[in-house]
Amino acid sequence: MTRFWQEPAYTHGTPPRTGVLLVNLGTPAAPTAAAVRPYLKQFLSDPRVVEIPRLVWWPILNGIILRTRPAKSAAKYASVWTTEGSPLKVHTEKQTKLLAGFLAHAGQSTLLIDSAMRYGEPSIRSRLDAMRAAGCTRILIVPLYPQFAASTTATVMDEVADCLRHWRNLPEIRYIRSFGDDPGYIQALAASVREHWQRNGQADKLVLSFHGIPRRSLDLGDPYHCECHKTARLLGEALQLPKERLIVSFQSRFGKAAWLQPYTQPTLEALGRKGTASVDVMCPGFVSDCLETLEEINMECREAFLHAGGKRFEYIPCLNEREDWIHALTRLSLSHLGNWLSDAPASPEESELQRLRAVELGAAR
Repeated sequence: MTRFWQEPAYTHGTPPRTGVLLVNLGTPAAPTAAAVRPYLKQFLSDPRVVEIPRLVWWPILNGIILRTRPAKSAAKYASVWTTEGSPLKVHTEKQTKLLAGFLAHAGQSTLLIDSAMRYGEPSIRSRLDAMRAAGCTRILIVPLYPQFAASTTATVMDEVADCLRHWRNLPEIRYIRSFGDDPGYIQALAASVREHWQRNGQADKLVLSFHGIPRRSLDLGDPYHCECHKTARLLGEALQLPKERLIVSFQSRFGKAAWLQPYTQPTLEALGRKGTASVDVMCPGFVSDCLETLEEINMECREAFLHAGGKRFEYIPCLNEREDWIHALTRLSLSHLGNWLSDAPASPEESELQRLRAVELGAAR
């Protein structure tokens, strides 16, 4: 295998571009077992996602999980699939278009804005290759995970680095590490909750459900747990909500090992049994509604709470395409782009002069 991939054709005098690449978790191409299987294999083969020695994990993954889980997961995906496709992918694509528009309105119309999925399509490699072909010499990577975790944000960084290992001419790279405490993000979450309350009234409890990670990850130094609680604290303060009315929990357990607690579904069941009549549930660890929010929370957890004696379950959607969230994402992007935006693009005359100088120095026309 060739160590370095072929560089795209280059014309001297072509002005360099700056790109912004949004990256979300990913989705199967269709809600079928045949489509879910390769997606799950790619996801569960990532050593940052499953920190079990390969010699032990590989037989379990290929001999058990990939034989039994795809059909079950496909049925869940089918329950939330839309006419446009996977909710996660649809929302990410819409956010990408809106961000491009907002940045253009802010005077940054020459930026190349694109999106990729860490697992599935479009892949990070394919979108980075497209940016390279378009002449991007500076790329801002924006993992769409508000709180940093090794199994989410860090694996995006891994994949970017792995792609760049094969490039001969490397771009400058910047990352947005996390934004769970960003004022614009917190304000957008708070506005979403207030609007929900205005329409439906306030429930007895506001439950903030974050995606879980193994407890062992926290013990080994992963900051995710602390960042989730910081987001929850800042949101509670923005809403001026008494602490006893705000509950933080963690969803999406996998396997028998202990994960971050308290677990969301058992927490909701306990609330129902203890006489809590109503809950509002929100997922501040996701910026786009997806399988974990639409099926696990708004279907499974709703049923569990009501079955346990609860009377009213309200799900507050993710930020999705809210204007205040896109404004926050725009400000985040601009702040991290920073001095990359200080250089005005070369005029056509300047570009032609650069090309002629390069030819005089012996460069190919």
